[in-house]
Amino acid sequence: MNDMATCSTIESLPYDCVSEILSRTSPLEACRFSLVSTSLGSCADSDTVWRAFLPSDYEDIVSRAVNPFTLHFSSHKQLFHALCHPLLIDHGNKSFKLDKCWGKQCYIISARELSIARGSDPMIWSWRPNPESRFGEAAELRRVNWLEIEGKMRRRNLTRNTSYGAYLIMKVCDGAYGLDSAPSEVSISVGNKVQHRGKAYLGDRTFQVPSKREDGWMEIEMGEFFSGEGDEEIIMSLREVGYQLKGGLILEGIQVRPKTSYSAKC
Repeated sequence: MNDMATCSTIESLPYDCVSEILSRTSPLEACRFSLVSTSLGSCADSDTVWRAFLPSDYEDIVSRAVNPFTLHFSSHKQLFHALCHPLLIDHGNKSFKLDKCWGKQCYIISARELSIARGSDPMIWSWRPNPESRFGEAAELRRVNWLEIEGKMRRRNLTRNTSYGAYLIMKVCDGAYGLDSAPSEVSISVGNKVQHRGKAYLGDRTFQVPSKREDGWMEIEMGEFFSGEGDEEIIMSLREVGYQLKGGLILEGIQVRPKTSYSAKC
């Protein structure tokens, strides 16, 4: 059956039935159907459809916004598109957004929210305002001979049954040193099970190295995991204990995003 025949068949169904069908597709497909005809457009724009694309806990997420999310949204579709833009939550320590094509949840955990070995020692790490940071500040590594960074979150905070990747967001200062002297071990654990373990260089090497993001930062993939349906803790870590002096790393945070269809501007 061709696309036109499919649309004609769907248009012949009751309004509520069409809305229910479209709610089981994706935001991308709903937007496409809204352009086909007036009757399909009405169904595709309905609250029934777009409420299904919002996270089940979206009201809780919105309530945690740094700036009161008090704008009046006339529809669930309008609210969905508002949440496709970064929203600072949890006292400004996390950034949340929805993937606009599939409605999957994306997070960035700020450096301040991470567990950083000796992160409170001003001789090792310098916390300073950073106009390029979405959080207003970043952590700059001054001098250390071993490096450990760890981020945590719960599976229930992510879209279920989705393949996710975790990415360390960072930059390298002019005059940085020692970041490419030895590879760092990156790993992801879900519950008591290690789902990924690998190696990466923080500096410029031919091995896995930082790649450029759309937002001007660099990133290193720490690994991937499947969100499933449980509520185990996800632990994402980077560890380098080669005992070589290193400095000049600027840390923004860790991003957790779906492996398909993403925007690094999350």
